[in-house]
Amino acid sequence: MPATEPCIVVLQLTGGNDYLNTVIPYNNPLYRDNRPAVGIPDNNIIHLDQTYGIPDYMAPMKKFWDEGKLAVCHGVGWKESPRSHFRAMDIWHTCEPIKVGTEGWLGRVAREFDPNKQNVVTTVSMGPSLPRALVCPGVPVACVSGPLDKYGFLPTVQGNQRQQVLNRFAQMYSPAIGRGPVMDYLSETATDSLKGEDIIKEAPKKYSSTVEYPNTPIARKLRNIAQVHCADLGTRIMYCDHSTFDTHAGQAQGHPALWKAVSEGLDAFVRDLREHNHADNVVILLFSEFGRRVHDNGSGTDHGAGGVAFVIGEKVKGGHYGEMPSLEASKLVQGDLDPNMDFRSVYSTILDKWLKLNPAPIVNGTFEQPAFLN
Repeated sequence: MPATEPCIVVLQLTGGNDYLNTVIPYNNPLYRDNRPAVGIPDNNIIHLDQTYGIPDYMAPMKKFWDEGKLAVCHGVGWKESPRSHFRAMDIWHTCEPIKVGTEGWLGRVAREFDPNKQNVVTTVSMGPSLPRALVCPGVPVACVSGPLDKYGFLPTVQGNQRQQVLNRFAQMYSPAIGRGPVMDYLSETATDSLKGEDIIKEAPKKYSSTVEYPNTPIARKLRNIAQVHCADLGTRIMYCDHSTFDTHAGQAQGHPALWKAVSEGLDAFVRDLREHNHADNVVILLFSEFGRRVHDNGSGTDHGAGGVAFVIGEKVKGGHYGEMPSLEASKLVQGDLDPNMDFRSVYSTILDKWLKLNPAPIVNGTFEQPAFLN
């Protein structure tokens, strides 16, 4: 029997995704006025309804929309949004728009799920680095770079030699009297990593699928997530990213390639989970640190403010949530869409309605919750 605890998959669109070329207000003449160079032609827009459409390179997303499994959250961000990638992403990760945060929102979630650290793979991130969203003191995170069957320490060393090396490593980082907090932290991290390797490397052995994933970096990450989720390891937070959506130049070529990879990867991922009867307890969140400037720059778009977030899942109540901020020049903020849905509202709905946690201590406040979950 598959696990039934609610899980979250986060797909980070790194670099600042162009909201207006992702969810297109195709009947609004101000869209055409502001996008002479990078606007999506009418014959390349798939209509969601009488107001909004998506570019045809995002066609798989239309399937989720038609199934009623795709929520579009408009105007997401926060007031006085910075145009810095690093600061903006840090705010999304820590829910601290005023000061620099030290704990990631999903790190806090993991701590709530497993306060005694009984499962070192409660959180798994697909990538070589640790996103700040997952950082929290005492919370282990398994970071997987590459195929799962290659994951771990010294994957090319096998047999007794490998065991000898791992035993020596474990001894080197084992707790010792008189050491300081830095070495204690390294010891804890190393031993958690060793435990996590033993668990995660079992996932590919339990996995078999008829679904063919595209040969793209994001599709490979999503396939890894499917393997972990379908292995019923108790993993409840799964994270990955795709980049770079920082389309200052060459957007007409770059943005389609980025979204084609994401859309096709998600299509394969959801089909895979459904084939394994493991889709019902998963919600997928897609976000980017900010949107792009309303008027293009002749080749691309520069850093903006208000953006769009997507939530996909079997228990999602599909539709539009919130409204696209006005494109009228007098309503823009420094040439950008004025955010009208705090990103912590999106988090709060997921935390409260899906993960069954009190959102306030995790997102640092109380925020209105768009009702995109059944």
